[in-house]
Amino acid sequence: MKYLRGYLAAAIFGAITWILTRYGEKFSALVDMIYPYVIRTLQNTLAQWSSQVDFCLWQLLAVVLGVLVLASIVLMIILKWNPVSWFGWVLAAGCGIYMLHTLVFGLNYYAGDLSDDIRMESSAYTLSELAEATEYYRDKANELALRVPRDSAGNVSFDSFENLAASAGEGFRYLTYQRNFSVFAGSTLPVKKLGWADMYTSMGITGVTMGLTGEAAVNPQVPDVCLPFTMCHEMAHRMCIASERDANFAAFLAASVNEDVQFQYSAYFMAYRYCYSALASVNSQSASAAAARVLAGVSEILQRDLTAYNTFFQSKRSAAATKVADTANDAYLKASGESAGLASYGQVCDLLVAWHIQEVVIPSLAVEQNPFDPYDESMVDLTGIVNAK
Repeated sequence: MKYLRGYLAAAIFGAITWILTRYGEKFSALVDMIYPYVIRTLQNTLAQWSSQVDFCLWQLLAVVLGVLVLASIVLMIILKWNPVSWFGWVLAAGCGIYMLHTLVFGLNYYAGDLSDDIRMESSAYTLSELAEATEYYRDKANELALRVPRDSAGNVSFDSFENLAASAGEGFRYLTYQRNFSVFAGSTLPVKKLGWADMYTSMGITGVTMGLTGEAAVNPQVPDVCLPFTMCHEMAHRMCIASERDANFAAFLAASVNEDVQFQYSAYFMAYRYCYSALASVNSQSASAAAARVLAGVSEILQRDLTAYNTFFQSKRSAAATKVADTANDAYLKASGESAGLASYGQVCDLLVAWHIQEVVIPSLAVEQNPFDPYDESMVDLTGIVNAK
């Protein structure tokens, strides 16, 4: 029995995690009312604590944990520990860490949609609405592409990682205090550089947010054009916006209202990519025609940036490493309540189309009407009235 104690501990931690997730799934409305606000305060505290060092503290802790596991293997061999018992305690440690993650961050996946928090209606849309939104984001990207800094070869050349990280919170502060969206009232401390960047680049990973330490980190190797957007995406996660769809949309909102044109271009560049991808994936003749029409309107300079973005990831990614990372991330997202898994990243298109309708289309249709004047004959129906002119 003593050899099974580790497995018993692992089972207890696993059971607690299961109960927490089932509670979050069943009482999502209650979770949405309380949990994110409490955890956001905790994340602020953790972020302040971990910001005292400029490297990712969780990566250091991961190394320490790995060393401890290796040391325990050596001790197991020397002291002739029972390997079955040893594995049970290693499993218990892993289950305990995941349980803590669920407590301090994971239940955010069961909170309400971001669209509800910002009072935006998101519903099914037509192909023409998707095409119009894609054209809008394309045109904005075309315009902003001419205004961002570039090198002598015409490639985007943004500010340093540190300068961009220091400015990334500006958009969230605007959304919080000017638009009164309290969901963005989280930590706007600068994101950190993600260590072991080569490894993460080979996996196609652009950023990681660790709830246990309150750290939002971004891969410094990603192309400049998507760096501001990615910083806002990871910052949104630290604000307890767990859903990848919602974090992407939060990144768009924050980057698009940032006064820095580098953030604005990054926002519309990524928004266009997501919407065009959704439009091109629709299997119909009319969708293909719409996608071709949209593509024909892409400026030469925007097309250069799109090509450079795609070339970077195609050349740097390792097929094997990416498959492993995608499988692990997909499993984690689904286990956390994100039923769409990796596909949830692209679902931001739904919110981008809804935002375009609400913020661009509807205001453009509003016609200012003159107040009714009973003495104005042009506004009064005089039909059937005797002596009426």
